[in-house]
Amino acid sequence: MSFPQHRPRRLRSTPALRRMVAEYRVHPSELILPAFIREGLTEPSPILSMPGVVQHTTDSLKRAAAEAVERGVGGIMLFGIPEHRDATGSAGIDPDGVLNRAIAAVRSEVGDSLVVMSDVCLDEFTDHGHCGVLADDGSVDNDGTLALYARMAVEQAKAGSHVLGPSGMMDGQVAVIRQALDEEGYQDTVVLAYAAKYASAFYGPFREAVDSQLVGDRRTYQMDAANRREALLEVELDIEEGADMVMVKPAMSYLDVLADVAAMSPVPVAAYQISGEYAMIEAAAANGWIDRRRAIEESVLGIKRAGAQMILTYWASELALWLDEHHS
Repeated sequence: MSFPQHRPRRLRSTPALRRMVAEYRVHPSELILPAFIREGLTEPSPILSMPGVVQHTTDSLKRAAAEAVERGVGGIMLFGIPEHRDATGSAGIDPDGVLNRAIAAVRSEVGDSLVVMSDVCLDEFTDHGHCGVLADDGSVDNDGTLALYARMAVEQAKAGSHVLGPSGMMDGQVAVIRQALDEEGYQDTVVLAYAAKYASAFYGPFREAVDSQLVGDRRTYQMDAANRREALLEVELDIEEGADMVMVKPAMSYLDVLADVAAMSPVPVAAYQISGEYAMIEAAAANGWIDRRRAIEESVLGIKRAGAQMILTYWASELALWLDEHHS
């Protein structure tokens, strides 16, 4: 049977009916707010390519975390920007470094009412901007980097991070971090592996956000945008190494990959709506070309529909407020 017996439009006739039959919904608890803290600031510093996003001071970061709790946001992912960098990213391992201090400050502010997460990577801390230490020939030394990741992870766990996010795409990073955490008594600290992280042009504004020192690119360790099947191998390896959760990054240009990972993963799946995705929507909205709120809501819903159980988005707190309005 077909038309006129079947009329799919019937179920779209009123807002209440559309809400009732909606297949997917986004909940604030599924959202994670990425946040930047910069050492040496006396007040928050706007990031020009990401309108509405700032490099925080400790006080403004604590306020942002408290606001996230009030709005029901699930987590906060912290990134640190040090005053001084070196070849090995030592500020990222320093217990008194900007990121570890920020973790402790946020944890003291919110306790267990918000999942405190932190980035385990050296790129913000190295004077060359790569995610690992360099070999004599200038290449990124995978195995030499792993020992530093292990130390970095333990310090972040000591500072109070609930969830660690190794994002450097070094082979074996999850296994080394998991072993180091367990040996130091942090068996309950969660590892969210950036399992399928692609080399992307859409990271551009993030480079401003963390004052990246990178010259060149990260194509020798981040994934090639042409590869879909390879993402499943990366996810399988990270799960075998002990990842508690896995991530696909970026989100919007890789929804096919996200759907593939969600279909096969036995652990929760996250996706990161990255800086360039944020900046494009904000720029188009600022020019009056799209409806800002509808575009934000649709973009995040699309990531959820593709299979993400957790979504990192710079709109997390604002979107959570809108979702509460919908619920009310």
